[in-house]
Amino acid sequence: MKKYILIIAVLLLTGSNLFSQAPQKIGFVDSQIIFAQFPEAIKAQGDLDAIIGKWNSTIDSMTQVYQQKIADYQKQSTTMTEAKKQEFQKKIVELEQTIVDFRKEKFTQGTGEVYQKQEQLIKPVKEKIFKAIGEIAKEENMQFVFDKTGDVVLLYADTAFDVTYKVLDKLKRGK
Repeated sequence: MKKYILIIAVLLLTGSNLFSQAPQKIGFVDSQIIFAQFPEAIKAQGDLDAIIGKWNSTIDSMTQVYQQKIADYQKQSTTMTEAKKQEFQKKIVELEQTIVDFRKEKFTQGTGEVYQKQEQLIKPVKEKIFKAIGEIAKEENMQFVFDKTGDVVLLYADTAFDVTYKVLDKLKRGK
């Protein structure tokens, strides 16, 4: 739905200038191709994948230890005293909580360390890409550049078409 609204808005903007001297130019990029072929993006993604792989290996190791403790408990529980059982159960619960906490710390959506690392590694690459898109748009006299991957996303817009403050003014005046 957003895609169609954005396309309609662009058509309206470009259509209103139908009788002007210069035709409007709109371009697009495929960001998946850029990220798949730009060496800096490939390296940043590889570095991020390596970090994630290391954390997943840690989780796998912790899970094996946890599963081994459960197996040991099941084998020995019949011969344990009640106090020993409770101590063993406590250790198992602590191991499980350690795994949960580690997973949360590393992978929680938005706040996990993986998102911080992604921001740290990928943000400079994105900034370079956006700068290059802006430069190409200006060289080619394009007013808008979209990303055709997934939902249509506006990556560059000529500021001459920005009506934000006109809309805000109209809203504030109540007309």
